[in-house]
Amino acid sequence: METNKNEKVIAYIDGFNLYFGMKQSSNDTLWLNIQQLVKSLLKPNQTLIYTYYFTSRVRNSPQKEYRQKVYIEALETLKDFKIVYGHFQSQTEICRKCGHTYPYANEKMTDVNIAVSMMEDAFHDKYDTAFLITGDSDLVPPINSIHILFPAKRVFVAFPPNRFNVSVKNVAKGSLMIGRKKLKDAQFPDSVNKSDGYVLNKPIIWI
Repeated sequence: METNKNEKVIAYIDGFNLYFGMKQSSNDTLWLNIQQLVKSLLKPNQTLIYTYYFTSRVRNSPQKEYRQKVYIEALETLKDFKIVYGHFQSQTEICRKCGHTYPYANEKMTDVNIAVSMMEDAFHDKYDTAFLITGDSDLVPPINSIHILFPAKRVFVAFPPNRFNVSVKNVAKGSLMIGRKKLKDAQFPDSVNKSDGYVLNKPIIWI
């Protein structure tokens, strides 16, 4: 691909992978303007034309549900931005040692939704570069397939903090680690105005 060509870029964000990567470092970058972050990582000849954010609605924790709701509403103020939902599945597991039962949750369908979206957009020639934020090795097959079926296109991967994955790096046509400064510089303001005039305030506590 010509390096001086103006490239159309679509961003595909693995929401939970990014969230848990940031959270493992600290809680002070979670009020993240994802579009601003992606734009700060692009080259001068690249133009972000659309952003997809893949996530699931959390369940069984009112405080977490509230914080996610506020954050999603902040994201919905962005233009050329779409949230794609998977499923948040509650399950229980029994400890083999003590017999205690405890709940946990798995996010379902995000990797499939990302793979389908990237493949469909490649087929319709909507991007030159797919900018993928994830560290999930389940996305290795679709990345590889896009490069085989559409050799003029590329999938570039940005790894969230603490989510570097060698197998993903090996199939990507370029990669980077998202640094803390980039995350800090791409925060929403503490108050975000919705189109109806309602003001969203950054949650004080993130757990």
